[in-house]
Amino acid sequence: MTDSSTPVILSLEQALSLPYGTLRFVHLGWRVIRIEPTPVPGRVSRGDPNRYIGRPVAGEDRHSYFVAPNVGKEAITLNLKEPSGREALLRLIATLGVDVFCTNTMPARHHELGIDYETLRSVKDDLIWCSISAMGVDYPDVPGYDPVTQALCGFMDLTGERDGPPMQCGPPITDLKSGDEVFAQVLLALWERDRTGKGRMIDISLAHSAVSWLHTFTPLLDMGSPPEEIRRNGNRHRQFIPVNAYPTSDGYVYMAIGSDSQWARLVAQPMFAHLDLEVYRSNEGRRSVQEDLHAQIAATTCRYDSATVSAV
Repeated sequence: MTDSSTPVILSLEQALSLPYGTLRFVHLGWRVIRIEPTPVPGRVSRGDPNRYIGRPVAGEDRHSYFVAPNVGKEAITLNLKEPSGREALLRLIATLGVDVFCTNTMPARHHELGIDYETLRSVKDDLIWCSISAMGVDYPDVPGYDPVTQALCGFMDLTGERDGPPMQCGPPITDLKSGDEVFAQVLLALWERDRTGKGRMIDISLAHSAVSWLHTFTPLLDMGSPPEEIRRNGNRHRQFIPVNAYPTSDGYVYMAIGSDSQWARLVAQPMFAHLDLEVYRSNEGRRSVQEDLHAQIAATTCRYDSATVSAV
C-alpha cells in the first residue's frame, strides 16, 4: 500500500539491468510502474518479451526470468511510437506526480520516443531522469548486453583457469552493478532535491559500472606490474597463499589464508600439523613454493569429508 508521500517510479524497462535496479525501490515500499510495449501485429506474446522466458510460475505471461526482477511492480502498456502514446506518458508524469523516470532504451531513440530528459521535465521540472545504456548517452547508437560488456571491460580475461579460455562470470554482474548504480544515484538525487528543489539527469552505462569494479587491477597497471599479476587465476588469489578450492572425499572446500597468523592457527590443527615447515611460515615463502603447497593441502583434504575439513 502506498500514500501520497510514497515516491513514484515510472520505468520504461526491459532485460535485467534496469528491472533489477527498480526492484530495489519496491523493496523500500515505493510505487514502481513499468511501461511495456503495446501488442505488435503478428507477434503472439504481449508486453515485455521477457515475460515469456523461462518456466511459467505465475500464469502464462509471467515466467521465471521475468518474475524475479519485477515482483511487486505495476505494469502498463504504451505505444510511444504514436503521438497519443507520448501524450499519455506526459499526462501520467504530471497526474501521478512521478518522482523518477527511468529507461534502458538506447539513447539514440530517446528523442523519437519522447522520453528524453528535456521533454519529460517540461511537465515536471523537478523530475529525476535516469538512463542505463551500454556506453552512456555520448555513444547513443551502441547496443550492449552483460556478457559483451564483461568481454569489453576485461572481466572475461580475468575469469577462469590460468591456462584456460576467457570465461564470463556466473552471475550477470555488470547488469546487477548497473542496477545498483541506479539505486544509489537515484537515492542521492532525491536527497539533493529535498535540499535544492531541483531534479537532475542521471547517465549510467554498463561499461562504466563494470570498470568501477576493476578497482584492484587498475592500480597494478599504473604501477607497471608484470602481466602474470594481471591475468585469470582460477580459484586462487594472486597475492595470498593458500587460497583455493581443495577436493574432499565428498566434494570441495574453499580455504582462504590471508595472513601468517592465520596460517599458524591452521597448522596448529592436527590435520595440517605436517605442513608446519619453515618455508611455509611467511606468505612470501608460501608463494615461492605454492604449487607444492597446493598439492600437499589437496592430498590432505581429499582424505576427509567436507564437514570434517570445514570444522577445522
